[in-house]
Amino acid sequence: MKLHTLKPAEGSVKNSKRIGRGQGSGRGGTSTKGHNGAQSRSGYSSKAGFEGGQMPLYRRVPKFGFRSPNRVAYQVLNLDMLEELASKIKGDINIESLIEIGFANKNDVVKILGRGELKSKVNITVHAFSASAKTAIESAGGTATTL
Repeated sequence: MKLHTLKPAEGSVKNSKRIGRGQGSGRGGTSTKGHNGAQSRSGYSSKAGFEGGQMPLYRRVPKFGFRSPNRVAYQVLNLDMLEELASKIKGDINIESLIEIGFANKNDVVKILGRGELKSKVNITVHAFSASAKTAIESAGGTATTL
């Protein structure tokens, strides 16, 4: 075997259509674009979602709802879960310790909610608290600090 004798496998390489190279080629004249109309002209590109005049999908399907671009999606932590975390995390609970144990990611906004019961004294620093969660933490002897 020599480098100059190498060829691609049979049928693996197809020749491209050479269009607009005269009538004898069979692809001259209109260059496979048909006769008149927008698609035969240079510079034509169809509108995104255009379906040939049929009512396009984005207009057929009903629209509803709204999502504000300013919406804040909180990573929620309830008091019953906080009770479990208090035994795992020694010392104060903050964003860094929640990231360390895998509860939150570094870009998450964490909020404490008031479901469940808190018995242990916990000092916690996160982005937000519900009113019931804040009173429950402070009544258990802990502190609730907002970032």
